Amino acid sequence: MKIVLKIGPQRAAWWQEHLSRLLPEGEVFLADQDMDRNQIDYAVVWRPEPRWLKTFANLKCILSVGAGIDHILCDPELPANIPIIRTTSDDLNIRMREYVCLHVLRLHRRLAEVETAQTARQWKQIIEQPAYERRVGVMGLGNLGGDCARTLAGIGFDVAGWARSERQIDGVDVFSGDTGRAEFLEGVQILVCMLPLTPETEGILNEKLFRDLPKGASLINVARGQHLVEADLLSALESGQIGGATLDVFHEEPLPGDHPFWGHPNVLVTPHIASLIDPVAGGQRIVDNILRFEAGEEIDDLVDLKRGY
Repeated sequence: MKIVLKIGPQRAAWWQEHLSRLLPEGEVFLADQDMDRNQIDYAVVWRPEPRWLKTFANLKCILSVGAGIDHILCDPELPANIPIIRTTSDDLNIRMREYVCLHVLRLHRRLAEVETAQTARQWKQIIEQPAYERRVGVMGLGNLGGDCARTLAGIGFDVAGWARSERQIDGVDVFSGDTGRAEFLEGVQILVCMLPLTPETEGILNEKLFRDLPKGASLINVARGQHLVEADLLSALESGQIGGATLDVFHEEPLPGDHPFWGHPNVLVTPHIASLIDPVAGGQRIVDNILRFEAGEEIDDLVDLKRGY
């Protein structure tokens, strides 16, 4: 079994050693090492260059080092009909729950105003409505989104969820499809985007959607930067239609130093840290999925290529 590893140079050698230790029967090559490309069975990747994957003629499977697979699907010459496996774990869910709940609570309790008051040495007490009167909307109810929606409901928020297809989540008002989206947005005071990136969802966070929210609503985006039309958000912030935004993902990463988000008083920028994969747990999950694939067993993380996620 031969594996090629394409990942950022800072951790590439560590990942190679880690996967080799977990899978001693395999041989793990870094992308820049000499190898017979026709003998490579598996590609373990994060943001491979376009057209790189097609240079491996006999790939059995492509594995993403993370839950997202848009960095693979964007390849204009992606080899057809090769299975793709994402990498998920309890660790990813826990980290995403932590981040989303932290920032929903930060917006709910208006902590930015408290921090500003501290800078001015002002004693500013803010009495806010209880969580059960605060409508939080989660767009995208997959593994991570559904988990966050349940957790927010458990804290006591009035939670709504929107997905492409119908589903049920205890404690969450679920809406689905294009017909359900407007009803979902009605009354949502804090909107959390957790959608997969597909041609249908690209640019979904736009001027029209913002107009469907109550004036002064807040946005949290932990999905992909391409979901957001940045100019539309800046305009909505200027008009007050959107009261504040917490953004963890961007069109260009790292975010350029001259980007207006950096200095905007109503935008919190975090450097794509909502749910970074733990390499130890992630490596074990990758190896487990390779062994399941070899054995012909069912794999929960297998991507539905027709849906694109």
